[in-house]
Amino acid sequence: MSFLRSTRTTLVAGAAAVATTAAVALLPQSAPAVAGPPTTQVGTWATAVDTTAFALADQTVRNIVHTSVGGSDLRISLSNAFGSVPVTFDSVWVGRSATGATVEPGTNRQLTFGDSTSVTVPVGAEVLSDPVPGDLPARSTLAVSIHVVGEAGTVSGHKLAHQTSWVSTAGDHAADEGAEAFPTATTSWAWVESAVVEAPHQVDTVVTLGDSITDGDRSTTSANRRWPDVLADRVLARPAPLQLGVMNEGISGNRVLADGSGVSALARFDRDVLAQPGVGTVVVLEGVNDLRWDFAAKPADLINAYRQLAARAHARGICIVGGTILPWEGGSRWSAQRESIRTQVNQWIRTTGEFDAVVDFDAAVRDPQRPTRMLPAYDSGDHLHPGDAGYAAMAAAVDLDDLECRR
Repeated sequence: MSFLRSTRTTLVAGAAAVATTAAVALLPQSAPAVAGPPTTQVGTWATAVDTTAFALADQTVRNIVHTSVGGSDLRISLSNAFGSVPVTFDSVWVGRSATGATVEPGTNRQLTFGDSTSVTVPVGAEVLSDPVPGDLPARSTLAVSIHVVGEAGTVSGHKLAHQTSWVSTAGDHAADEGAEAFPTATTSWAWVESAVVEAPHQVDTVVTLGDSITDGDRSTTSANRRWPDVLADRVLARPAPLQLGVMNEGISGNRVLADGSGVSALARFDRDVLAQPGVGTVVVLEGVNDLRWDFAAKPADLINAYRQLAARAHARGICIVGGTILPWEGGSRWSAQRESIRTQVNQWIRTTGEFDAVVDFDAAVRDPQRPTRMLPAYDSGDHLHPGDAGYAAMAAAVDLDDLECRR
């Protein structure tokens, strides 16, 4: 089956047009089809972009990502939002991930940007690829391989991916199916920001906005056991008309009120939530780092910020679900004073009418005998982050009907 060049243009960029090459499709293509039901763009995977520690020059990064909802016409977005120089990508490929850095034979497909294999991304910008024709199954694990021309400067991406990806020796190895040129493992993602598909028009995107607990810190690496992953599995077990795409916009160490690990939730809400395709609902679980570092010195500090997020979501017709802050007695920087503020904030989250719905993550993971701490069976060991079982309990606490909210 041949590689088919897209005629749809997302960004006019670069020089050379794509030559037709023989390859087995990553997205199986059927005969030219009759017009079907209307579709819409939905996010099937995402990560929140920040600065990373990568130092790259004339190398290829093979990013391994795991999608949620299935669809057609896969597009990949690449970000230079926090870059220090414009970056040129002259070879970007996507295929089914096999073992380690290998790509399933015959599935690697070259991406284009405005019908060009090369694209230059300015500082602060991102680009969306042309669509790859065909259908992408749900829960696909993809290898997105990106070759950067010359010195990359500060690399935008995601530091704590909780997923093993791979960095090559010098040169363009994006089209390689084998792992020989990728000797270096990394648990960060470089440049890749989202995966978008066409899905039936009733399918929406759910964005999970948060800190390390949404990011999946202390979950099993490369096992996709973050709570948004488990939530996606629950959603995808439903009949097709009730399925949703799930985009994870957690950043470890992130805060609502102040920059630090990533810009604050208030500052990144537009880029990481409102700008995503087909968003119907956002689930917000963030605030523990504001408490731990005394940026929220009284309940009103967080409550007023949550009100701002709710107002901005509602102005775009997006529903917002508030998540209660998890207990962390015994963990870093816990104190009785901070616990008092957490308790008052959680009470407001549970009772306010300003969120469209509430997920009581606190109740889902706390120890009934001592509610200021996490149940030991759910604790990763640091008393702040859940382990795999705790993340599963959090995902189970979400009422899936609340994700179908309409405004």
